[in-house]
Amino acid sequence: MFELVLPQRCVVCSRPGVQVCEPCCGGLPRIVAPLCERCGAPTAWPVARCAECSGRRLAFASARAAVAYDEAVRALVREWKERGLRRLGGLAADLVAGSLERPDNTVLVPVPADRDRSLKRGHEPAAQLARELGGRWELPVERLLRRTRGGVRQRGLSQARRRANVRGAFAPAHGIQTRIVLVDDVYTTGATANAAASALRKGGARRVDVVTFARTIRIR
Repeated sequence: MFELVLPQRCVVCSRPGVQVCEPCCGGLPRIVAPLCERCGAPTAWPVARCAECSGRRLAFASARAAVAYDEAVRALVREWKERGLRRLGGLAADLVAGSLERPDNTVLVPVPADRDRSLKRGHEPAAQLARELGGRWELPVERLLRRTRGGVRQRGLSQARRRANVRGAFAPAHGIQTRIVLVDDVYTTGATANAAASALRKGGARRVDVVTFARTIRIR
């Protein structure tokens, strides 16, 4: 009855049938090598540090994402995060698990959402992605970070403002593991990932890697 009244449509092209149709899913821009070894940005050849992360003090050892944040991915993420289409979180996890190597001897830790935004949305996309990946990779998921305060939305802010906005926004919980994979939905400038990784390092983690569904690609 629900399907008759409100039939599903692809969130990318609006074709009726499923939330993301097969052609649109196949057309999502996968991120492939060569990459920057540190931040995971696509590069002309493998480099230890690219122009995007060179000269920055990064608390994470590496960052990797499954897809580039183009208009199609933006539409998917918007429907997943803002409209609560939670099955898209499963699709995101499938793409991450199919694109990235399974990490070993580690625990998955989601970036905690701002409380007000998570209440408004009714869910936490990063936490869902971590749980979905935990099931696919057979890895434990633990809440080892907490928000110390809310903040202005990152969208539309400059890199400098983004870093200032999340500086000191996270604190570690007790029982920090020595090796952690930090999970978030989108890597934009790396400011949130870096602030969260810094808190985990202060809490005792020796290595923090970052995994996200999507990342912004900057053309230089």
